[in-house]
Amino acid sequence: MRSVHAIETESYRILNERVDLSGLPPLTRAVTERVVHASADLDYVTDLRCDEAALEAGVTALLAGRPVITDVEMVAAGITRRGLFSELICRITDPAATTLARTLGITRSAAAARLAHDQAGPGAVWVIGCAPTALFEVLRLGCAPALVIGLPVGFVGAAESKAALRHSGLPAVSNVSERGGSAVAAAACNALLYTDAVLGQHPAANEETS
Repeated sequence: MRSVHAIETESYRILNERVDLSGLPPLTRAVTERVVHASADLDYVTDLRCDEAALEAGVTALLAGRPVITDVEMVAAGITRRGLFSELICRITDPAATTLARTLGITRSAAAARLAHDQAGPGAVWVIGCAPTALFEVLRLGCAPALVIGLPVGFVGAAESKAALRHSGLPAVSNVSERGGSAVAAAACNALLYTDAVLGQHPAANEETS
């Protein structure tokens, strides 16, 4: 078991005092709690859309050493247990993404998603927390992900991209509203990385984290 900082323990105590999530399946509860913990926004309790089987597939992929792909570096920075999976891929600052975006007339986030897909192939865990265009691109790519954590934020395209993700049939975590962002997307991924199944494979992970 990892060592948990006293501040996190107190935050979870307050969360569980304000809302009872005990009826949720274990991984769904873990994701919901960590997203609420990261955002201090209890509206995520009803806003999130989780599927327990999809979350189990995500954990299985992490245990199998599949890479994690993020849309922006802020999401990548928020994923705190990088040593628990094989590779973290974020191509948003790659000059090739800028060139591809200009050539194809797409956003740099969409171009970066294409490059990441070419690099990782199928079975990756995608974590989208900023750019709706990156999430739309994942849906267009037919990339056969193990899991898509789709929580982009914004007034333009965010809710629509998440609705499209839910309708796609891909294994996914999403939310209904326009809220989202890098912190909550990373938190959802961290919830899976902090499960006993994943930590049990990595005894060296028993360190204090926030």
